[in-house]
Amino acid sequence: MKSTPVLLTESNDLTHTHEQSDTAVFGFWIYIMSDTIIFACLFATYAVLHNNTFGGPGARELFNLPFVLTETLILLTSSFTAGLGILAAHRRNKPQVLGWFIASLVLGLSFLALEFHEFSALIHAGHGPSTSAFLSAYFVLVGTHGLHVAIGALWMVLLLVQVARKALTETNVRRLTMLSLFWHFLDVIWILIFTIVYLMAFV
Repeated sequence: MKSTPVLLTESNDLTHTHEQSDTAVFGFWIYIMSDTIIFACLFATYAVLHNNTFGGPGARELFNLPFVLTETLILLTSSFTAGLGILAAHRRNKPQVLGWFIASLVLGLSFLALEFHEFSALIHAGHGPSTSAFLSAYFVLVGTHGLHVAIGALWMVLLLVQVARKALTETNVRRLTMLSLFWHFLDVIWILIFTIVYLMAFV
């Protein structure tokens, strides 16, 4: 009879933990939905303004498709390694989790470096965001995606530190899973950017 209160307390703790987990997951999906709306608005804006070059060069003249394809392959590979990291997390293989997510982080930072180089080259050549409505829409759309990648990379660093210091708890696995989903979401957005902004300019 004396053990009953202990069992009830443990049951209440588990229920509270599950409720917190469900709330976090629900909040995460609300965030993804809001981000989807933001990007949909940016894509719509670009679609309206992409021909408004103000007499300057258009997408075909400014963009280097092989360079952007390299960016795309790097980001897609980072998503693949993140997926392998999640599989390792569910197996509670901490070294593999750290290894795969560090690889994703390095690839993500490489993508950001290439994007920064692309932006710098355009601005240096006199094709900055204030040059035309087309370039304004381009810089805002692609730059917003780049900002999200930077935030995801920072999130990845913080989680890697947590995993390195502690065991792979249920909480950390859940956070890694949400991070991986966020990273995959950014991949989907980039594929749309690659298709609509870059690829269609050469069709």
